Amino acid sequence: MRINKYIAHAGIASRRKAEELIKQGLVTVNGQVIRELATTIKSGDRVEVNGQPIYNEEKVYYLLNKPRGVISSVTDDKGRQTVVDLLPNVTERIYPVGRLDWDTSGALILTNDGDFTDEMIHPRNEIDKVYVARVKGVADKEVLRPLTKGVKIDGKKTKPAVYEILKVDPVKNRSIIQLTIHEGRNHQVKKMFEAVGLQVDKLSRTQFGHLNLTGLRPGEARRLNKKEVSQLHNLAVTKKK
Repeated sequence: MRINKYIAHAGIASRRKAEELIKQGLVTVNGQVIRELATTIKSGDRVEVNGQPIYNEEKVYYLLNKPRGVISSVTDDKGRQTVVDLLPNVTERIYPVGRLDWDTSGALILTNDGDFTDEMIHPRNEIDKVYVARVKGVADKEVLRPLTKGVKIDGKKTKPAVYEILKVDPVKNRSIIQLTIHEGRNHQVKKMFEAVGLQVDKLSRTQFGHLNLTGLRPGEARRLNKKEVSQLHNLAVTKKK
């Protein structure tokens, strides 16, 4: 098995992130630093990342209803609560699939499967991500139409999105809008709304692929079953074709 795949299977990082660790000289095999990405791991080899031995472990997948004010990370150098802190009884080395902003709540998958992570976050697979945003301003079809064609953020145009106006309150000058996107760029939903003149003051991801938050209160998580994981994998494979 190639070294980057071995690291991904051990739940340390995705294959792409594993390659970065290798290039940084943080990976050793049998006590020797390796930088060759094509290195093959054989049975009995001792692999360490940043001085810590790693082993293949059972693949696990969790759906978390992330609350606002929690960091989408494994650790935080400022001592803030992370999404991993919300699953204290999970012994596997899990990490979030993508991220939600500190002030964004909702559906977040955590796993130790690096290949699965790559599959879920790669833009080409176009996994649906559904958000509900409360924005400042009165939204209508004319205002939101550009989102269906793509808007430019950070110098690059977004893929077409689908929106639904859930509520408009002219008195309070705010609207609630559901937006479905297929990408996961930094602060993407907020920036897309800003591009059409609407400022987000509350945001939640209500659905990831076919998964929703039914039965999960903020801060609660549940383990995904094999069928649910297979459905996500099949959705990604279908999108590739």
